[in-house]
Amino acid sequence: MRKLIESTFMTLDGTISAPEKWGVRYFDEEYNDYARELLFDADALLLGRTTYQGFASVWPDMEAIEGEYAVRMNSLPKYVASRTLTNADTTWNATVINGDVAKEVARLKELPGRSILKFGTGELDRTLLEHQLVDEYHLWLFPTIAGSGVRLLDGMDITHLKLARTTTFTSGVIVLVYSPR
Repeated sequence: MRKLIESTFMTLDGTISAPEKWGVRYFDEEYNDYARELLFDADALLLGRTTYQGFASVWPDMEAIEGEYAVRMNSLPKYVASRTLTNADTTWNATVINGDVAKEVARLKELPGRSILKFGTGELDRTLLEHQLVDEYHLWLFPTIAGSGVRLLDGMDITHLKLARTTTFTSGVIVLVYSPR
């Protein structure tokens, strides 16, 4: 059975929006090594529509800059949860999940293969959490206070998780890895 791994950036005050404004200065060698390991251990990506569209507008042109990481990002199959996109709207090696997202993600997890890596945080997370489909949460805690913005899983019911491990970078970024209880 494949694991579904959530990878999310957040500030000390829980902000997840606009990481390009507060996170980029921390993208160093340790960050790159950890991100690379997550990506190369996966054989598929799960994305919501907004994340998919943002990534698809940037990553296809990043191979000259990001090298092997971008090649991997571009080549992996992507599953996109959306009520509005159709397969005709996707050009970046993607398949749209229509209908019952929880049922389809559960089916994908049953297929043979490596982990499924999920980027982005939003409405899709609520569905995945409700149906207990996430096996690991990699919460990248950046030593930054945003002061405003979209908060991580704002409005969710109380959910208890178990700390599996932590990784601390010299930059001050800490990756907290949690699993369901």
